[in-house]
Amino acid sequence: MRDDQPAPPHRPGWTPRDPTVPATPPPPPPAPPGAPGRARRSRPRRILRALLRTTLVGTVLLAAAFVAGYLLVDIPPANATATAQSNIYLYRDGSQIARDGEVNRENVRLAHIPLTVQHAVLAAEDRDFSSARAVDPKAMVRAAWNTLTGKGRQSGSTITQQYVKNYYLGQEQTVTRKVKEFFIAIKLNREKSKDEILEGYLNTSYFGRNAYGIQAAARAYYGKEASELDTGEGAYLASLLNAPSAYDIATHPENRPRALARWNYVLDGMVKERWLSPADRATTTFPTPQTAPPATGLSGQRGYIVQAVEDYLTANGVLDENTLAGGGHRITTTLEKEKQDALVTAVDDKVMSRLDPARNPVDRYVRVGGAAIEPSTGRVVAMYGGIDYTRQYVNNATRRDYQVGSTFKPFVLTAAIEHTSLTQDGEPITPNTYYDGADKRPVQGWHGAHYAPANEDDASYGAITVRTATDDSVNTVYAQMAVDVGPAKVKETAVALGLPARTPDLNGSPSIALGPATASALDMAEAYATLANHGRHNTYTLVERITKDGQDLNLPSPDPRQVVSREAADTTTHVLRGVVESGTGTAALAAGRPAAGKTGTAEDDKAAWFAGYTPDLATVVTILGQDPDTAEQKPLYGALGQNRINGGGTPAEIWGHFTREALAGTQARDFELELGEGADEWLEPLDPPQPEGPAQKDQEEPEDERLGQAGPNGPRQPRLPDLPQTPQLPRPEKEPLPRRETEPQPRAETVQPDQQPPPPEPRTGTGTGTPEQPAPQPPRPETIQPDPRPPGQ
Repeated sequence: MRDDQPAPPHRPGWTPRDPTVPATPPPPPPAPPGAPGRARRSRPRRILRALLRTTLVGTVLLAAAFVAGYLLVDIPPANATATAQSNIYLYRDGSQIARDGEVNRENVRLAHIPLTVQHAVLAAEDRDFSSARAVDPKAMVRAAWNTLTGKGRQSGSTITQQYVKNYYLGQEQTVTRKVKEFFIAIKLNREKSKDEILEGYLNTSYFGRNAYGIQAAARAYYGKEASELDTGEGAYLASLLNAPSAYDIATHPENRPRALARWNYVLDGMVKERWLSPADRATTTFPTPQTAPPATGLSGQRGYIVQAVEDYLTANGVLDENTLAGGGHRITTTLEKEKQDALVTAVDDKVMSRLDPARNPVDRYVRVGGAAIEPSTGRVVAMYGGIDYTRQYVNNATRRDYQVGSTFKPFVLTAAIEHTSLTQDGEPITPNTYYDGADKRPVQGWHGAHYAPANEDDASYGAITVRTATDDSVNTVYAQMAVDVGPAKVKETAVALGLPARTPDLNGSPSIALGPATASALDMAEAYATLANHGRHNTYTLVERITKDGQDLNLPSPDPRQVVSREAADTTTHVLRGVVESGTGTAALAAGRPAAGKTGTAEDDKAAWFAGYTPDLATVVTILGQDPDTAEQKPLYGALGQNRINGGGTPAEIWGHFTREALAGTQARDFELELGEGADEWLEPLDPPQPEGPAQKDQEEPEDERLGQAGPNGPRQPRLPDLPQTPQLPRPEKEPLPRRETEPQPRAETVQPDQQPPPPEPRTGTGTGTPEQPAPQPPRPETIQPDPRPPGQ
């Protein structure tokens, strides 16, 4: 085409191609069926369609299951808890101990319950009750997950569901019961108002102390009508709904911190929900509940036994509190009637018959607790909880609020042998290792705060063996030994032997050796039973069998385990035999058979202990001081007409009397011990005890009464009046005495000033080399305490 020729006209919808632009290639032909590219594009669609179909089918099935459940599950009549039966408690031989009372309940109208009390319950249990649905699926799933993953059993139930469980169903933890609870709660929510449900819940919930409903709880804890409860009291009762025994501070004084935390949680929840003003919250004080007046059918030791058995069953998950309170159970305990009677008789003979509160006001403070365990099985065969359950509500055998004192020291020795521990000088710790027993000697090798414990009556001792330090309960030696072993290892050993890991004041510091921990008599009996059983531990058991409607319920299975080596346990037993034979526990010789044991006294003489055992029976006895009016712990100076109450006195006398009678008619057995090399040898102390005053070691038990916490700022125990000081002069170094090859003889308590053979320096476990040898002292004058040792010793 020439340039002068006109361009042809454009066809509609067609644009001529620019010759400078490359031509667009034609599209590829369509892929045949089954090609890879097509599969990649269609696979996600198939998965999505499968998921949609599965979801749809699942939804239909769930809807069908929901409709079926709703139609099939009817609201049943009230359960049998409203007419609950009694529980029957039996000795091991089948004779009856006690039968608990009927269910204590009195229904009240919601209008008679203060609004602040209602709000406290909602703050504790279900803050969205007024607006939420009858069930909370998310909470149920969360609770199930926490239970399965070991975070504790949780219900995930709303107040409506809890009311259904309390009134219509039961407390068993089964899937069937949970499904019924779910559908009944939905139906009930449609048929009853929120106020009716809340009223029913408040009248059926269990608050502990055999009290069902808010009215019975108000009377049991505060001695008043529910209509008279104030905000603080209502918050405390609301706290109990979670776990009554865990927050009852009258029955278990050690629960007070936990109860306060729960009480504060409830009040803070009320403020958050605007049911309580911050100003009223600030002025609300904790209302300490009264001691419950127990049923007369639980007088004497019966109530203590019932309480201990109930705690055992609930703590081990055999039954929950509501189910147990519902009654109908026949419970055979491990207690043996003859031994139980023997323990009561021993306490009556040595303590109760000697109390005279009219003439001696301090006698009002005296409390006694005790427990005896069969080492080979862990069965509790006897228990003494107090003078009378109807007069003293707290079980002195199971309470955990008094220091155990020097009865803890054997655990330090066991830990040292078990871990083959060394002194600061690198010497193995054995019963014959020497330590410096100087009074208020600072511990060496401890990287914490300065700690220099005092010995009993500020007595100073020279270089003495571990064996002698155990006989005479020398604090400075055992505090240093705890550092040498490691406080954490000492704690680990104590827990392995039987003390609960959460024992109050069981701390990893040098003071752990002096017994600031507040374990119960039953806890200590379990630990000492492990020593008697050659280091093989049996968790204590109080229940032999439990049935309901003729059917046996499952009990915890025995799980005996070797927790420390036999050598460690037997070496400790060997040393503790010396405490009974020639140390601070000679009063226990009244048992009339081979025995091992340890005395102990708590801070400020507020408690005295004797823990001991034969091959067949481990028993711990404690005498406690408590004001009956204020429940405050009190010193026992002057009680029972004695200047002081120490572990080697009345507690050891009770132990000896009980053990003799409990094992009467059985053949006395000696301990079969496997000891480490040299552990059975006995060495003379290089120096006699050197007190700074005239107090006599034989007459006053050299215990561990200045516990405190490690560090200069820790609390220290009030000391006895200072005694006149006797100057001490350096002594020439002496040759070590030869080891005895024959049975040891009683040790002389003094050395005459002119008897000073010059031995070379002794090997000690002080961490600072050879201690300075104190000068010999003349015999100390007798005190008013009678000599606990047999004549001639």
